[in-house]
Amino acid sequence: MASKAKFDVSDATQRGAFLGHLIADIQALEILLAEHRFETGITRIGVEQEMCLIDEAGRPAMTALRVLDQLNDDHFTTELACFNLEANLDPHVFSGRCLSEVDDTLQRFLKAANDAAGHFGARVLLTGILPTGRDSDIIAENMTPVPRYAALNDALRKSRGSDFSVYIRGIDELIASHATILYEGCNTSFQVHYQIDPDRFADCYNWAQLIAAPVLACATNSPLFLGKRLWRETRIALFHQSTDDRSMPSIFRRQRPRVGFGWHWETETVAEYFKEMVCRYRPLLTPRIERDSLEDVTRKRAPTLTALNLLNGTVYTWNRPCYGITDGKPHIRLENRYLPAGPSVVDEVANAALWLGLMNAMPEDIAELPRRLSFDSVHDNFLRAARQGLNANFEWPRQRSIDAENLLRETLLPMARDGLRKADVAQADIDRYLGVIEQRVDSSRTGSQWMLDSLQRLQDQGSAGEALVAITQGIYSRQQAGDPVHTWQPAEAAEAGGWRQRWSRVDQLMSTDLITVRPDDPLTLVRHILRWSAIRHLPVENDNRELLGMISTDTLIERIQNHSVSSEMCAKDVMDTAAPATVTPDTTIRDALQQMSAGKLSYLAVLANAKLVGIVTEHDCLRLVSSITSEG
Repeated sequence: MASKAKFDVSDATQRGAFLGHLIADIQALEILLAEHRFETGITRIGVEQEMCLIDEAGRPAMTALRVLDQLNDDHFTTELACFNLEANLDPHVFSGRCLSEVDDTLQRFLKAANDAAGHFGARVLLTGILPTGRDSDIIAENMTPVPRYAALNDALRKSRGSDFSVYIRGIDELIASHATILYEGCNTSFQVHYQIDPDRFADCYNWAQLIAAPVLACATNSPLFLGKRLWRETRIALFHQSTDDRSMPSIFRRQRPRVGFGWHWETETVAEYFKEMVCRYRPLLTPRIERDSLEDVTRKRAPTLTALNLLNGTVYTWNRPCYGITDGKPHIRLENRYLPAGPSVVDEVANAALWLGLMNAMPEDIAELPRRLSFDSVHDNFLRAARQGLNANFEWPRQRSIDAENLLRETLLPMARDGLRKADVAQADIDRYLGVIEQRVDSSRTGSQWMLDSLQRLQDQGSAGEALVAITQGIYSRQQAGDPVHTWQPAEAAEAGGWRQRWSRVDQLMSTDLITVRPDDPLTLVRHILRWSAIRHLPVENDNRELLGMISTDTLIERIQNHSVSSEMCAKDVMDTAAPATVTPDTTIRDALQQMSAGKLSYLAVLANAKLVGIVTEHDCLRLVSSITSEG
């Protein structure tokens, strides 16, 4: 396996050579454009399918490399996290039964991946963000051991100069930080490629930017991350923040992040787009490149533009122009990166049909778009779609405001039908896949809405961990049935499986809605909190959220009866003198129960990184026993 040094940007000589190739690639691209050497007159489409690997309990399964070895198929490759895979479909000509052929190929690939994963007790799941993922899964050890990923992580972190911070606010609020870019590995997408005429790059790219918001609004499928209800498509915020390499001074300088929607309307050629990218983004990876693109152009060969493609691969715009070669002929395509994986294959192909149909129905007067609507408005539309899904309202050319559902129903779905007919796509495919979008919009039932509805239904039927397992297992069973998400019934608690699936580790059983006190809080407050909240164990934390001790109602009552308390006392004066018994979220429930039994304990405090994150009590154990006995 190649070493990380292959990509080392600290080697000045190697970096200088790479930058030389980067400049040559831009020059070669300009020659190709000037001499009209790009493929035209044909439109090809492509698909990249990312997927999660889960175990029998619906948790991330770190089996990607073993599954790849079992598959032994070059269509499959690694992703950043060990619990993800990617499948790359061969390009299809955009006509005829291309959509149903993509559908059939995806079904075949997923079956092969499922069969291979089954050898290691794993399965394949399509979802934008895996609901059961936990912070303890997102650790450096679970990054796929590929030198490119390690080099990319090191380069981004060096540029940032600190941990990667994440702050996302939805119904709940997530505040987190991580030393690696592995939060990005929690995002799983369905990427669609559309070949364009290079001479119409600016028009095609601007049109793709305009339609991104409504297309995303009806395709959202990622409302949950680390148990929090965040954006309808949380991937948009999570990817942006988890790979942000800007340091604080560069934020003051308004340096552009590597993940983004874009910053202005395009008015020039694709070469100008890439020139701006070269000017604004430093290469993160600088491998040695042997082939000279200018020499290839001179010899009438299609240049690979390796350096340019490598830099472009580390700048993650949601609509990304790409250079490629098919059958020895260069082409330019747009890559749609904002669509999530799932909820089902038919939903994914329907999302692709909507986008592809709209791209092919680009209005003749699209060049007027920059004069009709500001770019900031279109960017804001996109963020509204990510936050609110089909509940979003958009600014639209010639209209001050329109809601996503009406825009799709009245304007964009008919336009997409026309675009697919214009490409001679089979009418049966048009009816099937755009029919899915139409029914999804009419029912307001996206994948994200299904998850949130299911979570709402399950919240009073067990712990949050059980609900997330039930949702994940529910997604899997419905994907296997193959029906689109607007027909799905909400997840049932029973879908979480038996107690072994629901409760294998402490984090699935523990209570996380904690009330705590500070050591200097007066005893009067402590007594009222215990009475008002009807709890039996009250943690005592310092200002750094470190657990100092526990106040139990039994101990406090005993001290009151013995007249060993006074109104002048504080929480620290009445907390248990013995150090609290602790476990981590990853502790098996078997080990936790044995610890409680051996120590005759009524609770266990759950710590992660020395911080209190939960508590397991006798009451939680009784719930477990009740579940076990009810299953016989």
